[in-house]
Amino acid sequence: MKLLALDSSGLVASAAIVEDDVTIAEYTINYKKTHSQTLLPMLEELRRMTELDLHTIDAIAIAAGPGSFTGLRIGSATAKGLGLALDIPIIPVPTVDALAYNFYGREQLICPIMDARRNQVYTGLYEFRTGAEIGSGYDLCIVKKQCVVEVAQIVEQINELAQASDSEKEVIFLGDGVSVYRDKIAELIKVKYSFAPACCNRQRASCVAALGVILYKNGVRQSAAEHAPDYLRLSQAERERAEKG
Repeated sequence: MKLLALDSSGLVASAAIVEDDVTIAEYTINYKKTHSQTLLPMLEELRRMTELDLHTIDAIAIAAGPGSFTGLRIGSATAKGLGLALDIPIIPVPTVDALAYNFYGREQLICPIMDARRNQVYTGLYEFRTGAEIGSGYDLCIVKKQCVVEVAQIVEQINELAQASDSEKEVIFLGDGVSVYRDKIAELIKVKYSFAPACCNRQRASCVAALGVILYKNGVRQSAAEHAPDYLRLSQAERERAEKG
């Protein structure tokens, strides 16, 4: 199975081509350009460097949200356009789940945090557990489904989980929200913790693809026409309109 994977949900723009369990190519950039400037040129470079025939792609895995409203719309529009042109399905991958996949197989509790502005973060809690069958690897287990909350709330829940289980399990934080809330986390956390290093603390399209393969096999897919981002909360314009109403 060959997937094209895209992630433009945050500050990072990332695209990858993955076939079965091999990442053929990945292009990731985290710089001061908008995704509308970077995403299509990145895709063209991947196609050129790998001599890719787009018609050999079976599906498009996309980080479907939450995240930046503009970034999600750009990624969604790109995936929809390609999906319609190639007549292939789209696999909507939850953004925070894919971010947690950076730490496949790790023993720590994983807490991705993306800066959602307005003193909030997009976050969730995850851990990897050994699969039921020998040699099947690890399963991503969702301890807390992706959500948008204040950072104090997610840290409080981590503390409560540790108390309830009487466990000293370490938690690892990653995502662009770490640089914004590092001091706040250090002030509130009551369990052993660490922050992910630069090599694995941001979105990667190859992680979107890896999780996308699992979702595809479980029947999670959409037509290009029906795909839409999952914002988790109203946009600023929608909030202002609701307040006026």
